[in-house]
Amino acid sequence: MHHHGYLWTGPKERFDQDALRRPPPPEPPPAGSRPELIQRYREVAAEFPTADLPPLETAYWLIKPRSLVRGTWEEAKEAASWLGERLAEYAPRFASRRERENTRLARLENAAAERLRSGADVSYGFYLERPSYLHLALVTCSPNHSMPRLVCSAG
Repeated sequence: MHHHGYLWTGPKERFDQDALRRPPPPEPPPAGSRPELIQRYREVAAEFPTADLPPLETAYWLIKPRSLVRGTWEEAKEAASWLGERLAEYAPRFASRRERENTRLARLENAAAERLRSGADVSYGFYLERPSYLHLALVTCSPNHSMPRLVCSAG
């Protein structure tokens, strides 16, 4: 088992584009559907696997391009340390003073290590200076417990 780290920052309005953050339905719209529905399905089917936007379900990071992986670690503690370093790096920009507290950041890092050791994924999000958003994720691979059918392509 190993863990991959992901980081995304960008405008909150882009993060809110939910259609590009979820995979398309397994079946396309039936024949005779409205043309705009068919076109939208095609757009999402083409864009979801390559879009850099964080997926609504953390495990779907595994189908995204390998170039989006910020690090890979065998040990949960190492992956959680990376996350802790990113939290410390971005904390001065957090919109909420409470989210910047060192004790809170340490608790988040420790909780991430525990979740990863159990085989679960970790996903955190923070508002930065408006209207920006920070998303951090650690995804467990080989296999992913929430979606074992997803193949770990980032090795």
